[in-house]
Amino acid sequence: MDTMSLLAFALAFFLFAVSPGPDNMTIVAKTVANGPASGLAYGLGTVIGILIYLGLAAFGLSLVASEMGLLMTLLRYAGAAYLIYMAYRLWTEPAVIPEIAPGETRPRNLVNVCLTAVALNLGNPKMPLFYLALLPGFVDASFGMADYGKLASVIVLVECVVVGGHVWIADRARALLRTPVIIRRANRIAGSALALAGIQVLVTTRSS
Repeated sequence: MDTMSLLAFALAFFLFAVSPGPDNMTIVAKTVANGPASGLAYGLGTVIGILIYLGLAAFGLSLVASEMGLLMTLLRYAGAAYLIYMAYRLWTEPAVIPEIAPGETRPRNLVNVCLTAVALNLGNPKMPLFYLALLPGFVDASFGMADYGKLASVIVLVECVVVGGHVWIADRARALLRTPVIIRRANRIAGSALALAGIQVLVTTRSS
């Protein structure tokens, strides 16, 4: 795979990754509510899910994912339910100064956040469609592990920029939270974003 092909793939994937959607809204919401570690954990789970689908599509195994319709549907519903539950918590729990909020900054909870992101991405019907539409222009009969490594590296670099940018912006806003009233408003904004993300996943699931 030549350099120009990788650059073209990087541009196409960047436009896909930076577009508004449940993942980006959730990363921002979790960063505002629980700090950068939570946002980065969700971003890591997103990248893991993306790389799994890249492997399935690039090596001609996307049919395996399409045959697991019931499992994918259950994953989508479970992920949507989790997002809506987190939105409920943000709307109803007392306001806590971010620096002392235990929340999802504990290692075990960060793992749960990461795994939730993986499940949501594996259950995202747009993922296989995106790769099935994009990859034929970059993958040929000679595609192998080295080429997969190149595409995966591009994806990781792009996601570092996209996820890092969302976390940085959200954390700057979080640094302004110093009074319970502002924290409560910010939590409800974050909760609304999570609820919208969950609803978007539900709508996508029902229409797929």
